[in-house]
Amino acid sequence: MNQHSEVTRTSDSTRSARDWVKVLANYREPNQMRSIFELGVTFIPFILLWALAWWSLSVSYWLTLGISIVNAAFLLRLFTIQHDCGHGAFFKNRQVSDWVGRALGVLTVTPYDVWRRTHSEHHSSAGNLGRRGMGDIHTKTVAEYRALTPLQRLKYRLYRHPITLFVFGPGYIFLLQNRIPLGLMNNLRYWVSAMGTNIAILIALTVIWYFGGIGPVLLIFLPSTLLAATAGMWLFYVQHQFENTQWDEDEDWQLHDAALHGSSYYVLPPLLQWFSANIGIHHVHHLYSRIPFYRLTEVLRDHTELAKSNRMTIRESLVSARLHLWDENSKKLLSFSQARALYG
Repeated sequence: MNQHSEVTRTSDSTRSARDWVKVLANYREPNQMRSIFELGVTFIPFILLWALAWWSLSVSYWLTLGISIVNAAFLLRLFTIQHDCGHGAFFKNRQVSDWVGRALGVLTVTPYDVWRRTHSEHHSSAGNLGRRGMGDIHTKTVAEYRALTPLQRLKYRLYRHPITLFVFGPGYIFLLQNRIPLGLMNNLRYWVSAMGTNIAILIALTVIWYFGGIGPVLLIFLPSTLLAATAGMWLFYVQHQFENTQWDEDEDWQLHDAALHGSSYYVLPPLLQWFSANIGIHHVHHLYSRIPFYRLTEVLRDHTELAKSNRMTIRESLVSARLHLWDENSKKLLSFSQARALYG
């Protein structure tokens, strides 16, 4: 370890969230060849597995379904590459990033320009109680929940139930909601993005149906899309919905503090980390979203303080599925039962 690295490591614990931004700027530059490589080792297997699954229809529908389930992991990785494109982190040329993102948006059934705008809203308002509603999972405070009528409480409980969020939710969002620019209906650009993606998806499915019938649609397209959407929904949830996350009222909210302290570091096994393209290193990503996903591990290697911050294992993440209310007094996310025990 050189002297500079030693100084960097020993000073990490004294840095504020704003100071970290200056440090992380050193990791923002993408490597053109590395980006092309990462795209290739994800897209090519995805296409090959699609072809293999199609061929297997003549052998066994169960085999087809099994291959489609495996392919969902590559589709998830394509979505995370699209995500990097949306942040301008994947290629140095922004136009190249955008057009790669739009092409991937057809595979992920996500209109790229619409998603990029709503995701930008998420990054600029995460943890801000005064700016909830776009690009996030809606979270009420304990006080807000207690002020609801019984019917309104039931609706919120149904919305936050794991079956809604992780069984019905992914299909609704990716197959239905994404078909229109919800929340951006007055802007022609986002209608063009949504309708252009819809037309491309329709053409692709029509060609698949023409040559293969309904089988490839039901046993390849739908299973891989829905499973990848579910995995993506879960990752998005646990990255911000955990007990010691951070929410503040608008006047107290600070962008960099919310990014660092309100996002988790989801510690995954190497294979899952690869398929999710390091998106679990979410606190670093939120603090500096222009860092390519393949450089996020460099940050943790060089700065052990960040590697220790907001760590969450898979076992710990399962508990977060029952946390639904933000308690402004204890500054913690609570379950309905915990809130009831504390406040009646």
